[in-house]
Formats: sequence, structure tokens, C-alpha cells
Amino acid sequence: MPTDAVSPDPAASGTPVKLACRSVWKVFGDNPERLFRDQGYPDSAALDRGGYIAAVRDASLSVHESEIFIIMGLSGSGKSTLVRCLTRLIEPTAGEVLFDGQDLLKAPAAELLTLRRHKMGMVFQNFALLPHRTVMGNVSFPLEIQGVARAQREKRALEAIELVGLDGRERYYPRELSGGQQQRVGIARSLVVEPDVWFLDEPFSALDPLIRREMQDEFLRLQSVLHKTIVFITHDFEEAIRLADRIAIMKDGAIIQIGTSEQLLLHPATAYVEEFTRGIPRAKVLSAAAIAEAPGPGPFAGSVPAAARIETLVAAVVDAGAGAVFRVEDTQGRLLGQLRREAVIRVLSAGQDSP
Repeated sequence: MPTDAVSPDPAASGTPVKLACRSVWKVFGDNPERLFRDQGYPDSAALDRGGYIAAVRDASLSVHESEIFIIMGLSGSGKSTLVRCLTRLIEPTAGEVLFDGQDLLKAPAAELLTLRRHKMGMVFQNFALLPHRTVMGNVSFPLEIQGVARAQREKRALEAIELVGLDGRERYYPRELSGGQQQRVGIARSLVVEPDVWFLDEPFSALDPLIRREMQDEFLRLQSVLHKTIVFITHDFEEAIRLADRIAIMKDGAIIQIGTSEQLLLHPATAYVEEFTRGIPRAKVLSAAAIAEAPGPGPFAGSVPAAARIETLVAAVVDAGAGAVFRVEDTQGRLLGQLRREAVIRVLSAGQDSP
């Protein structure tokens, strides 16, 4: 999505669901399945009595086609475990995982392997490149596993390498690349199989801030071209609001709230979500529509897109002078409301307070 706009909520627009989970649990301990035999869910007391650890607790979510869905939380919140349950890299203890409506927990091992090889792409924090293989060898490796002929796999690998901006480095080894370039190799390798769903587990967290920002730009560029369904893990809320269409916040294995960054900021479901979002500058999150008033008769100093984030409007709106009022328009140029200069200044000056 554009970095200066708020994406529409795919759940509200009727976009089909690509991936979903229903009441997923992952419990570690001795025979945890017995806790679910009566079709009920264990409470904290039952878990404690048996010495169990619930890494994921009763998690339900839906990811829509072409959506960037971010799962975030602090270390130990269960976000990585949940994503591994979605791919069955870890077997859930209970629940359903639906991929195009098919319950993956009922899929035979051979069918699941085929799904992973052909319909799922995965990128991890540590790059996991093969040091003895070149960029070409690393990127083409998933196709080699699939049994694709060499000429075809190298052709597709070259296309993926070019897509991530590494053309000309096909014969380099990982040790000859920077951290950001290594991450691009990992991204190209995950894309070469042309996955339906793309899973990324904190892919940029090991990079320094400047390269991390560049990789976020690259990620958004790739999404504007590929329109993938993406599940992305991060612990960084600023990264989440820059990239996400919707965000799920986790705590102690449970999903606390799902919504757009604007919804989480303006309508936190719990004190934990409110605290989690407290330090985020509101101008980075709020859109013109969020602080607009009912439209008046004018005159107007200009117009602004309803989805534009406030931080991108500051120069034009503040420079317009005291009392200036702007039209707030949808993508078809229809009048939705009006935005007062003073409302923008309040957002900037309020800091952590409500607009």
C-alpha cells in the first residue's frame, strides 16, 4: 500500500479470504491433546495444574487475498509460533487452519508438502542462505527440489533476481553481499515458486535502520507489482503501520485485537493495546478522514485525499494560514468532509493525546 495513505479494510470490502485459522491452540507438555477431548478449551488453571505451556491460545483470524496482514507482539507473545501453525511447520494442538477453504490439519503429509513447495513462500530473519551456493544457486534451489529442469529454473530465478534488484550479481556468493542484499536473495528465493501466500517472519529486524527502511520500500514496491497475500511478523509498530493493511496484536499467546493501524490507535480494545500504541506519533497513523468534519459551504483552500495520512499534509495545510479549510475527497473526487488547519495542528501538538 502507499506509504502516505490508509488502505481500505479488505474485510469490509468483501475481498475473498485466502487463509484463516479458527480457535487454534498450541500447547506444549505431556499429551496436551487430552485437554481438548471433551470439545472444550482448557482454562489457565487446568494448564497450570498439568504443567503445560500454551504458546498459542484460541487464535482466530482471516487473511484476505492481496492483503498485507501483520502479526505483532513482544518477544514471547506467540506470533512466530502461530505462523508456524498456519503452515504446519509446527502441528497445532487444536483448531482449524483453512487455506482456500481446505483444512490443512486434515491434509495428508504428501499433499501438505506439495502445498508448501508450490503455494507458500517463506522468508526468515536469519536469511538461511546456503553459503556454498551462488545467488543463482540459492534462488533456484526451491525449483531444483521441485524437479524443474535446469534451463527453466534458471530462467525463473533470473526473473526473481531482477525483480528484487540484484541483476548482475547472479554469480556472487552470500559472503560477497551486504546484509540487505542477502535479504533480497532470501526474498527472491521465496518468490521464485510464485507462492499464493507469502510468510515473512521478522525479515528486516537484523538489518541496520537505514537498510531496514530501504527494504521496507522494496517490500512495498514488490507488493505493488505482485499483489501477494502476505502474513508478516514484526515487533515494531512503526514498521507495522508503514506496511500493513491490518494488524493483529498478540499477548501471552492470544490475539488481543485485529484492525487497521488507525482502528487500533483510535479504538484500542484493551489497556495493553493502548499502551502498545502509546508512543506512536498520531500524524503517522491518522488519515484526513479520521479528523474531518461534516462538509461545509466553503470557501476551501484546496483539497486533500481522504486516505492521506496527516504527516503528508502538514506542509500544505499549515502553510495555508489561520482559518484555512480543505475539502476531503474520495478517490473519485467526491466531497466527504472538510479538514480545518487547526485540526491538523491539534494532532501535531497533542502528541500522545487524542485528536
